[in-house]
Amino acid sequence: MEPIWGFFENMNELVYVADVDTYEFIYMNKRALSICGLTSLEQTRGKKCYEVLQNASAPCEICNNRELVPGQFKEWRYYNPVYNRHTLVKDTLIELDGRRLRIEIAIDISADTKQNEIIRDYQNKEALINEALRTAMLASDPETSLKIAIEYLGKALGGERVYIFEKNAQGGDDNTYEWVANGVSPQKDNLQNVPPEVCEGWYRAFADDKCVVIDDTEDVRTKNPLQYEMLKQQDISSITVVPLYEDGRVIGFYGVDNPPAESLHYISNMLQIMGHFMESLLKMRNLVKNLERMSYLDQLTQIGNRYAMVKYTEGMRPGESVGIVYGDITGLKRVNDAEGHEAGDHLILAASACMKEAFGDAYELFRIGGDELLAICAGIGETEFRERVARLRKIMADSSVNMAVGADWEKDSEAGVSVVLAAAETQMYKDKAAYYQRTGIDRRR
Repeated sequence: MEPIWGFFENMNELVYVADVDTYEFIYMNKRALSICGLTSLEQTRGKKCYEVLQNASAPCEICNNRELVPGQFKEWRYYNPVYNRHTLVKDTLIELDGRRLRIEIAIDISADTKQNEIIRDYQNKEALINEALRTAMLASDPETSLKIAIEYLGKALGGERVYIFEKNAQGGDDNTYEWVANGVSPQKDNLQNVPPEVCEGWYRAFADDKCVVIDDTEDVRTKNPLQYEMLKQQDISSITVVPLYEDGRVIGFYGVDNPPAESLHYISNMLQIMGHFMESLLKMRNLVKNLERMSYLDQLTQIGNRYAMVKYTEGMRPGESVGIVYGDITGLKRVNDAEGHEAGDHLILAASACMKEAFGDAYELFRIGGDELLAICAGIGETEFRERVARLRKIMADSSVNMAVGADWEKDSEAGVSVVLAAAETQMYKDKAAYYQRTGIDRRR
């Protein structure tokens, strides 16, 4: 044990130290070991703090590591549903031997008379739900709130897995959110577009405003072999699921796998009560996504706008090949002035349709100005890029669309996308000048 930790060893407060970057346990004092049912520090070797303290398989959604700074303590209260403890917590960050370490000192206040009353109240489902709601609403966005809510329910209810499934456009079910206990294998990636016949019986029950409680999955072996196989593949022996609604329509379900047998039916009531909150969060999430999508979408052409282009290029991998096509719709101002903006809109849509046909099947399109369109082709080879540019010119000719086109391709975009964009823009202006020289049109008009 590092000498520095000896100071904490016999404190009555719970003290633990973990690496901020790896979550690896460094130290726990006697009091903390005792609360966690451990007898020696050796039992934490190779384990993560969230595994021991939260019975979780991934970092906690409420983790505040990013908020910690050296020389300052962050103070907060936390109820740990795994160990049934209320604590007053003080966290700080130190640097030792090149590592950033989180020190947490937690005062166990569960023994207080008032706190004992609170703990007894946790046996009442309404109190537990209220605490889950309060914890989830601390998040700044509905996406994180949903993750916190199912994480809290999983820990509080003693389940191995809590999840949300949402009906997709193809009629199947997608596992969109998941929390798993420590030692339980995640299943989310394996449960996308689950065929509708697998959960068909559940949806019939949901249509009658009923939940589904399966005490033993062996009971469905003969009734629904397809569903039985799916459940057994996930090592599910018991399960409780309840429907999720939007405007009276079932949009999916959420549930708990392998909860304690004595609370299986009790859990279904809790999930039903909590369901209204989960539905509200899903609705808010969809609203936020729609607003975000609209903020990055050009409403006329339904391709990305300038903000979307900036966001996309910032996320590109440095060093990968990239081809950029810069298009400028010639004569747009003249059409707007002479024939009206509706005619101008038709011209923009026609040019956009040409870009979509040439590049939209695999690459990103943007409208970055009134008459300027971009195609950004990340990871494309030079031969394919040149073929697609040639195809664009043919499509434009066949559609009688006049658009100056500049194109540039670089094998290595390490210098930055802006360099490739500038080169494509320069080529576009040359093409534009050649068009006006060839047609004799006064470009000022």
